[in-house]
This record gives sequence, C-alpha cells and structure tokens, in this order.
Amino acid sequence: MSYPDDLTRLFYMRDAAQEILNFMRDKNRDDLERDRMLSLAVVKDLEIIGEAASRVSLDCQKRHLQLPWSDMIGMRNRLVHAYYGIDYDIVWQTVSENLLPLIMLLDKVIEKES
Repeated sequence: MSYPDDLTRLFYMRDAAQEILNFMRDKNRDDLERDRMLSLAVVKDLEIIGEAASRVSLDCQKRHLQLPWSDMIGMRNRLVHAYYGIDYDIVWQTVSENLLPLIMLLDKVIEKES
C-alpha cells in the first residue's frame, strides 16, 4: 500500500478547508450547533485537516513555518478525543476567521511544492 506524499496531504488539507466553507455558505453560528449533519461534516473536515497536517513530513513543515501546524494538529486531537465536549464557539471562530487565510497559505505552499 502506498501512502500519500506531502503534496497530496497539502491538497487534502486545502480541499477539506474549502469544503467547510462551502458547507457553511449562508449559515451562521446557530446553524452549526443546531444542524447535526452540518456540525458532523464540519468537524470531520477539521479532523481531516489536522490528520493530514500531522502526516506532512517534518522537512516540509519546516519549509513552511507560516502554516499553523500545531494549531491544526491540536484542533484535530481535541475534536477526536473530546468529541462529547466540542466547543462550537471555537469551531465557529476557526471557520469564520481562520479557514480562508489557511486556504490562501495552502495554495501558496502547494504552488511551491509542485
């Protein structure tokens, strides 16, 4: 079985972040907590971002220190291990403030790594 390389993982991260923004289009903070399917989809994509980030090589991470590696990985760990206590205020803040800048950074990193 072959494993994805760093570039593939960067694409996974970017695609998951974009998918969250698509899911959240025309939605608000209350929708995130009220709509179980929406919250599960958003949380799953955040987990994918963090899991992919954790598997990007240390060499690649060091080349791209502008990416918030520990934040992405930490978010994934929190969501996976404390699924019963997800703080949707933090999820909302991440979605509304951090994902678009993250996508822009990932696009630049993907271009350099390609």
